[in-house]
Amino acid sequence: MKVLIVEDDFMSRTLMIACLSHLGECHVAVNGKEAVEAFNTAVLKEVPYDLVTLDIMMPEMDGQSALKAMRAIEDEHESQLRGNAKIVMTTALKDCQNVMGAFKNQCDGYLVKPITFEDVQNIVDTLGLGG
Repeated sequence: MKVLIVEDDFMSRTLMIACLSHLGECHVAVNGKEAVEAFNTAVLKEVPYDLVTLDIMMPEMDGQSALKAMRAIEDEHESQLRGNAKIVMTTALKDCQNVMGAFKNQCDGYLVKPITFEDVQNIVDTLGLGG
């Protein structure tokens, strides 16, 4: 499995790497713009990400905008993909507007910080990625 961890906070990024590295290759982006570029490159090279964890509050491009852009890339390159990536939003924001917005933009899951290893494992299992 190939994982993209998108997180601007060092400690949160380190936690996600620790939680997900046993699943496979993990790449990191520190903002939404960098994440979309990495996502697009992976699709164009026909080695797309299976899982993306995406923080909502980030510099340069927020997670909601990055999520829309990633889903648009998938739509544009549908014939090259074996399926859509599972995208899980990770954020301290648990208000209805952010949660509903994320699902409207086609996220597959939503984790509220502080995130634990058990939270990550549960969502990975729910998405059928636990191996």
